Amino acid sequence: MTTAADGQPLVPQPPATVAALRQVLAQIAPATLPAFTRELDQAADQARYGSDLAPLRRFIAQWAVYVHIERQPDLAVEFRRWEDLAESGDASQARRAAAEIGRILDEAHSALALFPR
Repeated sequence: MTTAADGQPLVPQPPATVAALRQVLAQIAPATLPAFTRELDQAADQARYGSDLAPLRRFIAQWAVYVHIERQPDLAVEFRRWEDLAESGDASQARRAAAEIGRILDEAHSALALFPR
């Protein structure tokens, strides 16, 4: 993974295109490329069979948000911490974690001005 100065994004946010997202993922999270490719194939198949671009739009939005979070190391650590707590905490902790995860995702969607969720 590329390193960045304290609190600074690793890379600029790429355009919300398959090629740009793939290129940045190769830099900051190469282990995710197989999942990216598998999910892209699934979205393309769904779009083709349904004659609807919505699956591809969802795919791009999902991965743009992922990149938005992962390119900011402090935010990525916070996000994973909340995910872990949602999975391992008691009911109260899981609710709090779910709220925080939702907040982070909502902020990412707003920052990217992507398609509505």
